[in-house]
Amino acid sequence: MCDGGGGHHLDVRRMSRLEGLKADSSQFTLEGEPFRILGGSVHYFRVPRAYWEDRLLKMKACGLNTLTTYVPWNLHEPERGTFNFQDQLDLKAYVSLAAQLGLWVILRPGPYICAEWDLGGLPSWLLQDEEMQLRTTYPGFVNAVNLYFDKLISVIKPLMFEGGGPIIAVQVENEYGSFAKDDKYMPFIKNCLQSRGIKELLMTSDNWEGLRCGGVEGALKTVNLQRLSFGAIQHLADIQPQKPLMVMEYWSGWFDVWGEHHHVFHAEDMLAVVSEILDRGVSINLYMFHGGTSFGFMNGAMDFGTYKSQVTSYDYDAPLSEAGDCTPKYHHLRNLFSQYHSEPLPGVPSSPERKAYGPALIQQHLSLWDVLQFSDKPHRSDRPVNMENLPVNNNNGQSYGYTLYETTITGGGALNSRNNIRDRALVFVNRECVGCLDYKTHEVAIPDGKGERTLSFVVENCGRVNYGKALDEQRKGIVGDIVLNNTPLRGFSISCLDMKPSFIKRLTNSGQWKTDFKSHCVPGFFQARLCVDGPPKDTFVSLRSWGKGVIFVNGQNLGRYWFIGPQHFLYLPAPWLRSGENEIIVFEEQRVHDKLLFAENPDYGKAIDVYKLPFCTLL
Repeated sequence: MCDGGGGHHLDVRRMSRLEGLKADSSQFTLEGEPFRILGGSVHYFRVPRAYWEDRLLKMKACGLNTLTTYVPWNLHEPERGTFNFQDQLDLKAYVSLAAQLGLWVILRPGPYICAEWDLGGLPSWLLQDEEMQLRTTYPGFVNAVNLYFDKLISVIKPLMFEGGGPIIAVQVENEYGSFAKDDKYMPFIKNCLQSRGIKELLMTSDNWEGLRCGGVEGALKTVNLQRLSFGAIQHLADIQPQKPLMVMEYWSGWFDVWGEHHHVFHAEDMLAVVSEILDRGVSINLYMFHGGTSFGFMNGAMDFGTYKSQVTSYDYDAPLSEAGDCTPKYHHLRNLFSQYHSEPLPGVPSSPERKAYGPALIQQHLSLWDVLQFSDKPHRSDRPVNMENLPVNNNNGQSYGYTLYETTITGGGALNSRNNIRDRALVFVNRECVGCLDYKTHEVAIPDGKGERTLSFVVENCGRVNYGKALDEQRKGIVGDIVLNNTPLRGFSISCLDMKPSFIKRLTNSGQWKTDFKSHCVPGFFQARLCVDGPPKDTFVSLRSWGKGVIFVNGQNLGRYWFIGPQHFLYLPAPWLRSGENEIIVFEEQRVHDKLLFAENPDYGKAIDVYKLPFCTLL
C-alpha cells in the first residue's frame, strides 16, 4: 500500500523544493518519495467563487490529495486580446486556495478541454475565419493559441511546483487521440508549454480507443474510462512499460442531454471499479468529484449523427452533488480512501443550508419586440449572416444566446430551412408564431396574406458541439439560405440578443415594463421579485410549469430550462441572492406561468443507469 500523500506537506510559502512529480519508474515519486495521485476534478468556472473553499475542503476530507481542473479559453478570452482572470475566473486565487488547503494541482489548460462546455472551451470568434481548422497547426489557430498561452502561462507559471506552487503536472491538450487530424499539432502544444517555461511533468489523456493515436513524445500517457471490461489499463501498461499508470478521468457518473433521461451511476458499481483500480496500484482522478453547473449559455452539445444539447446542470451524479452535498458515493469513497492514509482524515464540513422560498409572483413583462430598443442597432444584410460573423462585440461576433433575423414577404407558401437553422428557430409572421424550425423540422407553412408582412426568425444557439470531428462546423444562427416557395429570402435585418449583463441591466432600468397580460406576451421577458428574510440560503428554482427559456437573478444568468426535461430545477446559490429584494427576470419563448416556485432539493428527472448502457450509446 503506497502513501496516499498524507506525508507530503504543502505550504505555498515555502519556496525551497526538492524535485517535483516524476514518472521515471512504475510508480510516481514526489520530492523523491513514492506518491500516488488520488485526484478529483472541480471546475472553478462551474462553482460560485464563494463556494470554492467549501468544495475543496470536502475534497480534502474525502481523502483526495490532488485537484484537477480544466481552463476554459472562451471565458478567459471572450474577445480577441481581451483577457479576464478576475473574480469568478481568478485562476491564480483558485490554485492558491488549493495549496492553502493542502492539495496538489494538475492543470489541464487545453486549449481544447471538451468538458461538455461550448465548443470544448474554444472561443467562438475563431470561427469567423471560414477556413478555420480547429485543433490543428492551421496558421489562424496557431496564432490565436500563441497569444492566449502568452497570457495564460504568465498567470500560472508562478504557481508551478518549481516556483513553490502546488501545480505538479500539466496536461497537453485533451483526448487528441479521438480527433487526430494533424500529427504536428500535439508537438506544437507541448512546445507552447515548454517554451514558456513550464518544466513540470507533462501528461496526455485519452479514452481506450484514443490511446492508439494519442500522446506526444515526452509526456506521460493516461487513460479515461468508467469500466474495466475493455482492458484499458493493461493496454496502457503494454504501450507504456515501466511507467506509472493513471486513470486521468474515472467517470463517476455522466452528463445529461435535453429530452432524454437523467444518467446515474450507482455507488456500489462505482466503488467496485475504484477499489480494483487502487488495488492494482494505479493512480486515479475522479471526473467529476463535484460537477457544479454550466451557468449561462455555456453548455455544450453532442452530434454523432443527431444533434443533442446538454442540460444546464452538471451534477454528473458525482460524489458531491450540484449544490455541494455529500452523497452516499462520497461517504463510500471516503471510507475507501481513508485506507490509503496513515493519519485520520479531516472532518467533513457541513453543507450550506437550503430553503424552499415562497412563490415569486410574475408582476411585469416586456415582449421580445419591445426590448429590441435595448439591443445594438440591427445589422442589415442581403443574405443571412451567422452569429459569429455579425459586426458586434468589437467585431468579435456574437458568441451565445439568441439572434433575431427579420425580412419582408408578400405572400405565403412553403418555408424551407434547407437545414440551415442552428439550432432552433421560432418563426413569426407579423409577430404571430407560425411554427418552429430545427434539425428535425425543416418546413413551416406560411399563411397567405395581403401586402408586405414581416417574417421573423428567433434563432437560439443551443450550445456548440464539444467533442468529435464536427468542431469546425459549429457556426450558429442562420448559416445558409432559407427559401419560401423555393426562392431564397433576401434583405435581412439581424439583431444580436446575447442577453449579456449590460443588456439585462438596461432592461431592468427601462421603466417600460407592462403589467397587463394580454396577447403577444411570448416570447418575452417576465419580472418577479423574491424577498429574502435574513441571510440568503441556497435554493432551486422550479420551472415545471414553464416552457423554454433562460432565467436571470440579480443579473446572473442561471442557465436554460426546457419543459422536455429531464431537468426542471435550476440551482440558485445563496451568494447570488441578497437579503431583502431580489430581481428575477425570465426570458420565456412559449409558455408562461403566473409565478416561480422554489424547492430545497432538485428532481433531475427519470433516471437511467449508465452502467447498464452500452458505452457507445453514451457517446
